Amino acid sequence: MKLTDLLAELSPLTDLPDAEICEITERSTSAAPHSLFVCIPGAVQDGHSYAPDAYARGCRAFLAERPLELPADAAVICVPNTRACLGRLAAKLYGPLSPDLRLIGITGTKGKTTTAQMITHILNRNCIPTGYIGTNGISFGKVRRSTVNTTPDPVTLWKTLREMQAHGIAAVVLEVSSQALMQYRVVGLPFDTVLFTNLFPDHIGPREHQSFDEYKNCKKMLFSDYGARIAIVNIGDPHAKEMLACTSAEKILRCGVNIPAAELVATNVTLGRQGALPCIRFDLSSNASTTIPCVLPLTGKVNACNAVLAIACAQYCFSIPLKVAAESLSDVSVEGRSQVIPLPNGACVIIDYAHNGESLRQLLSTFREYRPHRLLCLFGSIGERAKLRRRELGQAAAELSDVCILTSDNPGKESPEAILDEISSAVEEYDTPYLRITDRTEAVLTALRLLQPGDILLLAGKGHENYQLIGTEKIPFSEKELIQQYTKQSLLPS
Repeated sequence: MKLTDLLAELSPLTDLPDAEICEITERSTSAAPHSLFVCIPGAVQDGHSYAPDAYARGCRAFLAERPLELPADAAVICVPNTRACLGRLAAKLYGPLSPDLRLIGITGTKGKTTTAQMITHILNRNCIPTGYIGTNGISFGKVRRSTVNTTPDPVTLWKTLREMQAHGIAAVVLEVSSQALMQYRVVGLPFDTVLFTNLFPDHIGPREHQSFDEYKNCKKMLFSDYGARIAIVNIGDPHAKEMLACTSAEKILRCGVNIPAAELVATNVTLGRQGALPCIRFDLSSNASTTIPCVLPLTGKVNACNAVLAIACAQYCFSIPLKVAAESLSDVSVEGRSQVIPLPNGACVIIDYAHNGESLRQLLSTFREYRPHRLLCLFGSIGERAKLRRRELGQAAAELSDVCILTSDNPGKESPEAILDEISSAVEEYDTPYLRITDRTEAVLTALRLLQPGDILLLAGKGHENYQLIGTEKIPFSEKELIQQYTKQSLLPS
């Protein structure tokens, strides 16, 4: 596309070079001739500083918020907010998408990944080729890729959607974070259906949201600003009505647990076992059908609500019968979300992404209901941001665990010891015994050696992640692989 055509809606300039633009990028290392480099000011780094590097790589077209000191052959177009423009430009260069591609957006504090993976699982099981984009990466067909953020940047999003479309994908389930909405990452995306799981105080701090109201209002944007045809909410959450109050959706579906007025409701939710592994049982009812018994191979009553949202999406958006949609979840699994790994000695390990006090408290309360011999909890907290979580995490673990193991999460450039100091100050207010082991590999192996038959060990905070962020480096790290290695070693003859 010609630069003048690409920027026609953003810039009144008429003396732009007649350059052909094939790519848009905000990363100087990806810049090349025929690229448009968009300078994004961030919380840590400012893209304007990298414009010379982009120029050195052959780029001659720049979108910036201030003048750039570049040679005269560089075209620099200044706009008030480059981040707001990036999504619109990506939509123009890489769009439009086919109207037959059904885009489903899910927002909320908790449950986005599980609900999104449930929807993806149901649709694929029922011959509707479906892609997924979210915390657990990008997946469609045999393609599996990791993502940096829950919701990728606009260029990655649009290029991925075009790629999925080219591979015959009929529906895409996208996790939409509050940061993505605040930072215009999903601008221009044609959402057909939007879902809301729940809302709790989270992601509030200097590098995230300034207040709970800001956080909530960003979530509401998915319902108010994108013109979705269908809106599905967990009506049991007190903020669901605010989401619905700002939508113009043609069809609204209220779902929940033990809420008679909901269009789709789960009742009689109980925790049980299938063989040795935990499961959830509940009855599914709608206004137009008889009660359907459901079994999920997952832990936690909250997943009954996630399942109802997923089943509602499958039935009301894709006409999959409720019974068929429910039965499709009988073998669902979500990597890093209450992922159960049995051990040979009769103990089990559960890997979960829980990284705030409320999530950890709910998980541990759930596992208490399975009456383990002992409940052990290994956790840490992310560095450089969200410091309010640390005390809440420590309190939840100390109140509900028999043993706490404090360790590193993704400390980044913050001192791991300083993070553990803050967590341990909360844990020490209780009588719960705890270990403090900074190195997470050593901590996990120590916890595994402590396990006795009937114990449950929760590894919280990392979930699906296969790395640790230490300093500025991403160090390969997988709790699942650690457990597999430990199990293999323990089965070797002595």
